Amino acid sequence: MSGLRERKKQQTHDALSEAAIALFLERGFDQVSVADIAAAADVSKPTLFKYFATKQDLVLHRIADHRHEAARLAQASPEPIEALAQHFHEGLEQREPTTGLNDHPQVLAYYNLVFTTAALATRLREFMDDDERALAAVLGGDLEAELLAAQVLSTQRILGYRNWLAISGGQSATKRYPAARDEAETAFARIRPLG
Repeated sequence: MSGLRERKKQQTHDALSEAAIALFLERGFDQVSVADIAAAADVSKPTLFKYFATKQDLVLHRIADHRHEAARLAQASPEPIEALAQHFHEGLEQREPTTGLNDHPQVLAYYNLVFTTAALATRLREFMDDDERALAAVLGGDLEAELLAAQVLSTQRILGYRNWLAISGGQSATKRYPAARDEAETAFARIRPLG
């Protein structure tokens, strides 16, 4: 019975997020109320808030699925920076949206919404800061670890944003891939690991 209950909760969670994102893409984040989203998903406002604490979380839960990913990867590897670089390269090959190298129209629309909406960009920055702290803790928690974590995650953010800019400017992911790969190799080669 609990398996069915969990599936129903996940279905409601996903339906709320999908309804919200569809409305935000159609009308803009600031023009859509929580009541609009609840109505579109056929639930009450209190039910919506049981699943998502804020309007921003309705959008950013997709990115939140990757929270502390860098810390988990670093913790699982004897060479954390190499593991993070390898993971980013694999993401490029697989056209993982978090690398910015994905030209699916829905992905582009989603990231355009996130990057051009102040409230979402601010919330995204909070996620990034939290990820940076988690990675720094795994790397040792001292000043060097904090600087290295900031360098690694800023590198990934800049690379992803450059890819997104190129693709949102009309370049295909396939055409962008060689430059994205080369830029990632160059960028990660400049990161100095703890020593």
